[in-house]
Amino acid sequence: MEQVELRFDPASREARTHTNLSALLQDETGLWVAGDETATVEHLVWTGERYAGQRTFFLADYVPLPAGRHDEADIEGLARADGHLWAVGSHSLKRRRVKSKDPAKAARRLATVVREENRFILAKLPLDPVANAPLPGSVLSGADNLAARLADDPHLAPFLALPGKDNGLDIEGVAVVGERVYLGLRGPVLRGWAVVLEIRPVEAGDQRLRLDGPVRKHFLDLGGLGVRDLAVDDGDLLLLTGPSMSLDGPVRVVRWRVRHAGDVVPADELETVADLPYGVGCDHPEGLAALRDGRLMVVYDSPSPARITPAGGVLADVHTVPR
Repeated sequence: MEQVELRFDPASREARTHTNLSALLQDETGLWVAGDETATVEHLVWTGERYAGQRTFFLADYVPLPAGRHDEADIEGLARADGHLWAVGSHSLKRRRVKSKDPAKAARRLATVVREENRFILAKLPLDPVANAPLPGSVLSGADNLAARLADDPHLAPFLALPGKDNGLDIEGVAVVGERVYLGLRGPVLRGWAVVLEIRPVEAGDQRLRLDGPVRKHFLDLGGLGVRDLAVDDGDLLLLTGPSMSLDGPVRVVRWRVRHAGDVVPADELETVADLPYGVGCDHPEGLAALRDGRLMVVYDSPSPARITPAGGVLADVHTVPR
């Protein structure tokens, strides 16, 4: 395993974007990353020593956001296809964190569930890191968002009212293969089986997307783990897998030969290509990219102090894995 520094600008370091990384993608222009507490995506370029030269792209400059420019979109997955960057929000509800040792205050926060509308988006963005002016993109959001489409689904509807960290609906990965868009679910995990959704978004005009046809569900036996990110690798899907709820690990990268996939994928049709390190209360693998040289890069949420560089960057891991 090797490590490489991702160096962010002072504003992003102040916003703690570098310690909340949740999505990762490499293309011919450099590295795209997103944090889960902004409504932006970031672009970094290789300097010969590190990824730096950050540019920030506000989603609201490309698509209409349900809750406006500044409310977080909780971007959990990035993909690239046909000159467009795809970004998906978690589509999850959020339970308040306990911040007080006072039992009454703690209990009140645990009873509070929040819905943030910018989380319920799938955006298709004509992003070009060298372009001078934004071009309009399109988005699936609002009353047409994917969670609303699942309201009557026999497997997933019961989980729509649960926060993501309570095994509720939580999208944490997107991959595009031809006209098909795959969405990996961290939760729910159904009796040990993870879920990957397959959809076909099409342009609906007025900067909107709509779904063409039904939502297809793939059930994968990941041994009780959920999907934390997706990456395309030579037509296969690589799944970053980890616990659906607030646990540290285990974390694995699993290869799914999706070209031969059915709706139910047993464990013997999945190949574990890497067991990843993780910390206790820190170093949670959240973003996965298949690099152009065949290796894999992983970025971490809640990185340990050892991952923070003196210049305010953060270290990502680079793995060589079997093909």
